[in-house]
Amino acid sequence: MAFYKKMKRGRKWYPASFTVGTLGTDEVARRLSQMSTVSKADTYAVLMGLGEVLGNMMKEGSSVKLDGLGTFYLVGGANGQGVDTPEEVSARQFTEVRVRFIPEYRRAQNRQVTGRTIVPSDIEWVEMGPEK
Repeated sequence: MAFYKKMKRGRKWYPASFTVGTLGTDEVARRLSQMSTVSKADTYAVLMGLGEVLGNMMKEGSSVKLDGLGTFYLVGGANGQGVDTPEEVSARQFTEVRVRFIPEYRRAQNRQVTGRTIVPSDIEWVEMGPEK
């Protein structure tokens, strides 16, 4: 189940989703090992190396698509670092690098996105009241 609270923005009220905790690599490894023939320890070891491998692949200029998950890619930001001529443009203008992620998706025949792999279609939303 997923959780929401009632939040007021301006004059209107809206549901605002939130999380109640964080599950880590150990739990991901445990759950993956339950649905495969790979041990929890082996799964954990692979997950621990995933970030470094993805980072290196993106650093080489590629996006990285993981079937069943989605695509990761780097985006450089040069906010406030514009120059007057094309000749002045250089990589030194980048002030930040971010990782972007696009979940894998399915399309219908009319090209409309019909689902994303890591976005469950059967979410049960439960309201959490104010804490006392």
